[in-house]
Amino acid sequence: MRIDRNGTWFYQGSPIGRLALVKLFSTVLRRDDEGVYWLTTPVENGRIEVEDAPFIAVEAFVSGEGRSRAITLRTNVDDMVPLDHDHPLRVAFDAAGEPRPYIKVRGQLEARLNRAVYYQLVDLGEAAADDDHVFGVWSSGTFFPLGKV
Repeated sequence: MRIDRNGTWFYQGSPIGRLALVKLFSTVLRRDDEGVYWLTTPVENGRIEVEDAPFIAVEAFVSGEGRSRAITLRTNVDDMVPLDHDHPLRVAFDAAGEPRPYIKVRGQLEARLNRAVYYQLVDLGEAAADDDHVFGVWSSGTFFPLGKV
């Protein structure tokens, strides 16, 4: 099995078309300390290839403003993940310098934000209070950097 960089799950080279089945598999997905992904049930443990992140954040829900803003992201498997201290945002940059934002979903599993969700966060962003060269967004009382200005 494998998950491509777009969050599509494959079994023996064919995409898994049933969302309910993908959701079921997502509940038993784990990542070990070496970064290897596993589907782990009480009976079996099978390795799974993940090209980037196993999940994609496809929608953002925003309430409040400024430091009291709360942002929750929905993944492609319908997990609702609050952007907060326990589910931080990190932004990596690819070889071309393009941002690749991720949010921690659970354990060592992350969701990559799709472009629309990332731009929605950028639209809410502001300069950091202590460094006006750092641009980011507030959620659940925490400032999450999105990049440098």
